[in-house]
Amino acid sequence: MTQPVSQTKTIHEFLAENPNVDVTDTHRQLYGILSDLKDRVMEEIPGLEPQQASIGLDYWANEAPNKDTGVMETTFEGSMQTWTGPHAEHVANSWIGNRKASILDMNLQVFLSQETDVPHFVMVFGTIPQIFFYSELVGRRDTRTDIDYLEKYFGAENEDFLKMRGDTRFDWSVSHGTYMRALNGPNTHSYTAPLGTEAEVIPVLREVATKRFETWLGWWKEAMKNPLPQSERKELMERDHLLRRYGYELDPMNKISEGFLGKERVQELLAVRVGREQIREIEAANGIDTLSR
Repeated sequence: MTQPVSQTKTIHEFLAENPNVDVTDTHRQLYGILSDLKDRVMEEIPGLEPQQASIGLDYWANEAPNKDTGVMETTFEGSMQTWTGPHAEHVANSWIGNRKASILDMNLQVFLSQETDVPHFVMVFGTIPQIFFYSELVGRRDTRTDIDYLEKYFGAENEDFLKMRGDTRFDWSVSHGTYMRALNGPNTHSYTAPLGTEAEVIPVLREVATKRFETWLGWWKEAMKNPLPQSERKELMERDHLLRRYGYELDPMNKISEGFLGKERVQELLAVRVGREQIREIEAANGIDTLSR
């Protein structure tokens, strides 16, 4: 009988068991899902323009000599594309890792403007080399006290969440980062799937991802019919920016990247992924400063 995977098993433990798996095809399929959703974002949310900070990062690679042969080889690589516009402050579509050595982190995030309080959209696929799937609807009100907001957005997805949570093809995965757990909402998806199940589970993940995205997009379209009053937007912007920064900056995955790229390079990439320049510019125009916190 197959032993259940520990819910607290770390990325390091997964990688130590299978450090050199070629995950190129899995990357192609999973990043393809995110790319399709990114294309839907570009189609449906008008006015998005590339952020200057991500220009030239469509593909990058770090190389080092092989310890045995001395031949230069890629140790870490990735892509970083970010956009901003009047209706979505920060859209990020990126991946980082090594397709020949088990480890990949692939992301799509859409952080909306303050015209609405619709949850932000976050979706992550990874390989460790087992498939990893994380999806978050980042609430913009306190769901412990704002019951109407809770039911409007998270109650609507409750059955879909429970269906996924009960799918025995996936194992629940607990983050070791306290902030990442604090960020979890009522309907967070955080799973791994065993090696060798890719052909079976990737179509399931595509279906789950697409349905959640289309539901979220429908929420945004509906909310845009009745935008928030200007008097509520400054406070919401401040909260939005802190959530965006901390969600990126306190991610334990950053430590793995530092092991390959060094802390300075990881901080440079994080600044782009967070959209620090976009935050700085719009906060200056609104008399806010969260970056100094």
